[in-house]
Amino acid sequence: MKTIALLAVLAMILQGLIGTASSVGGPLTIMLILFLTMLAVGIYEAWLKKRGALGWIVNIVASVIGGFVAAIFVGMAMEMILPQLHLEGSLASSQHPLLYILLAGMAILTVVGSWGTLQIANRFR
Repeated sequence: MKTIALLAVLAMILQGLIGTASSVGGPLTIMLILFLTMLAVGIYEAWLKKRGALGWIVNIVASVIGGFVAAIFVGMAMEMILPQLHLEGSLASSQHPLLYILLAGMAILTVVGSWGTLQIANRFR
């Protein structure tokens, strides 16, 4: 799980450094990275616990749901934080150091959300 989180953080920071700052391409790339992270968490946990076919499906679905819920909460937190910074323009165009902290935090919290949902699902098995 640590390796998945590290790779997600590296991918998000790399996307922030050389990625697009357009209004559509940047957020879509971020969501692709987060979605692949959610899939990796679900697949890794299913493989580690030697689940059957139904277990793989449940793990992947639970991981994606938990990851999206975590991403939504991170987005809401960012909506509250960004107006307090009084930036000239968007955070992506300003290249403020907080951009990279938020990208890394989003990746970590998505992994935690996916993992947490899997732990809840494991309690009901």
